[in-house]
Amino acid sequence: MKQITRICWLLLGVIFIFSGLVKLNDPVGTALKLEEYFEVFAEDFGSFFLVFKGFSRTMSIVLSSLEVVLGVALLLRWMLRKTLWVLLVLLVFFGFLTFYSAAFNKVTDCGCFGDFIKLTPWTSFFKDLFLLGLWAVVFTNQRYLRRVFAKGQLGVMYITVASAVAIGIGVRALGHLPYFDFLPYKVGNNIGQLMKSSAPLRYKYIMERNGASQEFTDYPTDSTWKFKQMVALNPEAGPKITDFRVWNDEGDFTQELLQGNRLVLIVQGTEKADRDRFKLINTLFAEAQKSRRKISVLVLTSSSPAAFDAFRHDVNLSAPFYYADATVLKSMIRSNPGLMLLQNGTVKGKYHYHDIPAIGDIEKKL
Repeated sequence: MKQITRICWLLLGVIFIFSGLVKLNDPVGTALKLEEYFEVFAEDFGSFFLVFKGFSRTMSIVLSSLEVVLGVALLLRWMLRKTLWVLLVLLVFFGFLTFYSAAFNKVTDCGCFGDFIKLTPWTSFFKDLFLLGLWAVVFTNQRYLRRVFAKGQLGVMYITVASAVAIGIGVRALGHLPYFDFLPYKVGNNIGQLMKSSAPLRYKYIMERNGASQEFTDYPTDSTWKFKQMVALNPEAGPKITDFRVWNDEGDFTQELLQGNRLVLIVQGTEKADRDRFKLINTLFAEAQKSRRKISVLVLTSSSPAAFDAFRHDVNLSAPFYYADATVLKSMIRSNPGLMLLQNGTVKGKYHYHDIPAIGDIEKKL
C-alpha cells in the first residue's frame, strides 16, 4: 500500500502540473473555452454568467497557474492535508464541468489539456473520476507520505517561485503567441492539403430489422433492413480543416487565397482589436507590395461590413478585405489583430501584433 500510495501521489502531482502548463501554453484558447462554458451556463442557469466572460483571460491564467502550483505543492508534500483539500475542490469543479458537458452534450471538448490532447466529454469525465481515485488513495494514506521535501520558509520560497514561473509563462503567451502551436494552422502546415482527406474514408452501416441491429461494411441491398447509423472506420483520415472558407461580396475567395505569396492580416473582431500597432502594420503592407517576392496583402475579418468599414478608415488601413468565420479566425491565430504569411497555402509565419516583423524577415520566410 505504501508503494501504491506513492505512485498515486506522483501521478496526481505530475498530471496537475502537465495540465496547467498545457493550458498556460495557450491561455487565449483556454479563455475561449471558459467563455463557451459561461455562454452555456448563462443559457441554462442565468444570464449573470455572461459577466464572467470579461474576466475569462485572467481566470484562464489564474486557474491554470493554480493547477501547476498545487501539483508542485503536492510533490513537495508542502502543507499536504490543506493542499489535498484544495485539490479536491478543483477536482469536483472539473468533474461537474465534464459531466455536465457529457450528459447534456453542451461543450464537445472540455479543453482539459488544451489543444494538445483532444478528449471527448465522457472521456474527460472518466479522466476526472480517475484523478479522484488517485486523490482518495493519497488522502486516506497520508501516513506513508510523512516526509516533507520543503519545510517552512524553503517551502514558501518554492511555492512562490512556482507561482511566479507559472503566471509568467501564461502572461508571456497571452502577450505573444503560444510557445507550441497544436492547431491545424500552425507554421509548416498546408491549409489546402488539410482540407482534403489523407485517405479514402471507410464506413460501416448499422442497420436494423425486427428490433435487431447488425453492422455491414457495404450498404445492404435488402430493403427489409432499415438504416440506423453510419460510422466512419478511419475518421483520422478525414480532413483536419473542415470549416475554412473566405469570401467577399463578389463570391468565394478560398482557393485564390491559397495561391501565391500572401501576407494576411487577421482582424477577428473590430470591437476588441488592438489599434496601436497599425502604423507599423500599414508600413509593412506598403513594403510588402513593393517586394520582389510578389507578396499580395489582404485582410480577413468576421466583423460586419459596416463595422469593418468604420474600423479601416479609423486605422488608415488600405488593403482588400474578405470575410471568414469568427471561430476559424480564432483558430488561425491567437492575436487580434495578427499576421499570417502564406506561400501557396503553406503557413510560413505567424505574428502577434506585439511582434510585427520587418519586411526582410518576411522575405526570408519565403
